[in-house]
Amino acid sequence: MYLPRQQLSNLYTHLTSTHNATNPPLLILTALTVDALCAVRILTALLKRDFIPHTVVPVSGYADLQDAGERLVQPLKRGAGGAGDGGRVVCIGCGGGVDLSELLLGLTEEDEAEQESLDLAAQQQGHGVEIWVIDARRPWNLENVFGNGFEAEGVKEGRILEHYQGGRGGVIVWDDGDIEREMDEVKEAWMGLRDMPEITEDDIALGNAPEDGEDAVPGDDERADDAELSSSQGKRKRSHSPDDHDPEAENSDVDDERPSRRRRSNSGTPIPSSPGGNPMSNQLAATASPSAPVPSSPPAPKAPSLKQQKKDLLRLRRRHEATLQKYYDSGSWTADPVSIMLYSLAEDLGRDDNELLWLAIVGVESVALSPFASSNTSKSSDEGGRRSANRLDIVKSLLRDEVRRLNPPSLHSQSQPDYPDTIPTQARSATDTSIRLSPEPRFLLIRHWSLYDSMLHSTYLSTRLHIWSESGRKRLHKLLAKMGISLSEAQKGYVHLDLEIKRSLNQRLSRFAEQYNLDGLVPGTDYEGKTAWGFVRSWGWRGTLSAVDVATVVSAILEVGPSEHFASSDLTLGKYDPNRRETFSASLLHRTRQAQQGTTPSGLPSPPHSSDDNNNNHTNPSDETPDYTTTRFFLALDSLSPSTASHTTAGLPALLHHLPVAQTLARAILRTGSHLISKKQIRHLRSFRMGVVREGPDLGLFVHPGALVKLGRWVGEAVGVLEAEKNGGRKREGGGGKKGEEEEEALVLAVLDEARGVYVVVGLGGGSDGVGRVRSRREIREREERRQRRGVEKAERKAERGRVREERRRLRQEMREANGDLESEDEDEEEEEEESSGSESDSSEDDSDEELEGEEGGVGRRKGPARNRFGQAFQEVVEETGARVRIDSFEHSVVEVRKEDLAGFLEGLSLKSVVG
Repeated sequence: MYLPRQQLSNLYTHLTSTHNATNPPLLILTALTVDALCAVRILTALLKRDFIPHTVVPVSGYADLQDAGERLVQPLKRGAGGAGDGGRVVCIGCGGGVDLSELLLGLTEEDEAEQESLDLAAQQQGHGVEIWVIDARRPWNLENVFGNGFEAEGVKEGRILEHYQGGRGGVIVWDDGDIEREMDEVKEAWMGLRDMPEITEDDIALGNAPEDGEDAVPGDDERADDAELSSSQGKRKRSHSPDDHDPEAENSDVDDERPSRRRRSNSGTPIPSSPGGNPMSNQLAATASPSAPVPSSPPAPKAPSLKQQKKDLLRLRRRHEATLQKYYDSGSWTADPVSIMLYSLAEDLGRDDNELLWLAIVGVESVALSPFASSNTSKSSDEGGRRSANRLDIVKSLLRDEVRRLNPPSLHSQSQPDYPDTIPTQARSATDTSIRLSPEPRFLLIRHWSLYDSMLHSTYLSTRLHIWSESGRKRLHKLLAKMGISLSEAQKGYVHLDLEIKRSLNQRLSRFAEQYNLDGLVPGTDYEGKTAWGFVRSWGWRGTLSAVDVATVVSAILEVGPSEHFASSDLTLGKYDPNRRETFSASLLHRTRQAQQGTTPSGLPSPPHSSDDNNNNHTNPSDETPDYTTTRFFLALDSLSPSTASHTTAGLPALLHHLPVAQTLARAILRTGSHLISKKQIRHLRSFRMGVVREGPDLGLFVHPGALVKLGRWVGEAVGVLEAEKNGGRKREGGGGKKGEEEEEALVLAVLDEARGVYVVVGLGGGSDGVGRVRSRREIREREERRQRRGVEKAERKAERGRVREERRRLRQEMREANGDLESEDEDEEEEEEESSGSESDSSEDDSDEELEGEEGGVGRRKGPARNRFGQAFQEVVEETGARVRIDSFEHSVVEVRKEDLAGFLEGLSLKSVVG
């Protein structure tokens, strides 16, 4: 079932009105992402206001999700298989890609058949466990969206209606609008297959065989097909012997054929083709005497044969299956962040405030930092074929409106001098906790680092300046020199920079951005709408952070760990807990397709994974091993505490305390990425680029998928810039248009986990985030030459206008002297106006030339929506090569491959299409 977005508040209101002290606490299962943590914070804030008890359980993958289902969810079921009285479970950021009725509730086909065999009252009661799914990863598992174990009241074709009453149980997917807007064809295919009987080519072939005792007469096939729609008595009349007649078999044949005729007319009775009149008139005419002449009626159309009906049914079934197959095989993409979904709920309930708005902003910014959000573009386009607006840009625009609504400017701020290009670094007062819009440059932790380090570790700037080389460092130093900032000044903390530099930093950057391929480094000068501006919040005099800074620090806590543990031990804290169970390896999309075809096995599928080699020594888990997943999760959750929190280890103090963790991770990314690029360890395969990290001081840090994804984003951006500058926008030979370009941008990065003997592999596809454009050196040189030519031509035109003006002035002066007139001031003013209009026309021509070059020149980093197909490609390679692979992450493009199987795995992967 799915819940339309406009009915989110109805479901929550029903929860608050029906929940009582005898009900079990609401169980919240959440993924380990910043977006999911912000959504959990918003939901728990609402639950606390309504005094609803709840329990938060972090799950890092499908193994943890299955374990939580066995321990916490299945005991809530009513009746057989459970001793509870029902309950509610909320899955935030997880579960959308698998059948949760099987994974969490443990329901099998036998259980569903047993449920259908019960009486109506028992069926209406259900198992009582209601699972809410709030997930931004796509595609959906359609069993969660449209499937139901029983027909619930208030549900129509999977859509929950306004009069729906909970309590029966089932999976409820929260729709962000895509299901009703873009999945009509998929819904029609799903519903058609659900009510359609099984039919294959063998069924049609068997239908053509003659019955026992019949003699096959040549040339009678067509007549036999026409006669198949007659009654069973007609069949018996054509039999040679009455002994061949079997009443029981005949009845069973009729029963078998009955489901296939569920949507067809009965036994050859023609369906009325006239849109008007009595629909029963044709049936009455069919029962009349055949001798009665009906001269005015046209002859009834010939009914299709049973064989033709079976062919049409088989054709329709294949079309529906192809539609579902296309949906699942199109790749993975990201929808609206889950934090914005929960904020929409709070807004519908009238409980939106600055605290919840800030959590939603941080969640959205964390999704924007992820390379998986590069495919977060709507598929629709305008009539001109231009790419539609990015969904995150639309969401950010709505959040800016919310910031203006909930944070109106104060009289104190209006009385102070306005410097619109200045980045806020402190609050307006000791009690200021407002959210402001800020022209944030694309630097990393600029308020908490020096200007030089913030620029050096910025993925956007470092990749375009080629920081991995000595010449790249010199380019950075030259850029600072042109901006009028010395190295000693730049290496100071940003808060200690000269005031004039801080006020004019964005202007200085934008002046030289185009020359250094840094278009989009700073937001535009739209001071009214403040398009592309960032978000900043203050905690009084205690500190001021941007939303990107908070998202960066919280994600570093999840990926690296606490700062005190990080400082006192080595980088192995970046690893997963080796004692985690490794028994579940979800073949997600393959299993889903099997479910559509009715061939899903009763148990969970277990394709080969890295624990099949009998080398695991984790048979005796020790309680002394810390649970890094739980520790990091609750530490990150505490860092998102409200601004009113009085704890010294939560909220702002926790964020400031763990800033060194984020800085250390950024240094490791720059160090490892620069090594891969400078040593030319990125190889180009048929469908993607590939890099392997086998050694280095930061090896243990990148075995965490989150840290490896960040490294992959840096490397992919750097290689993409190199290719764009080298090719000058030309497609790679054999690229095949847009898809070829997107496949060229795909990257596979593997890092060795020596302790477990596996490689952690991540696949990133679809390119960068699409902000700014990359120009080749040839284009930059040509633009500079054109600019110089335009400057010379402009100077010549100006000199020519000056000569013409002086000549006119001389002639007028001579005429005045000859006539004895005084010097006219009006004519001088007219000359000045002509001169100013001439200069304005020159500047407008230059601007138009710049805009034209911006449209024609350069390499756009995103041509359209691209979807990551690495998850499907990984599954296909596992099935073909038998490589020992563990697939447990909610991001299907992150897997673990046994050390000995990596070469064969990558070889098989190179033959697959990895971008949808």
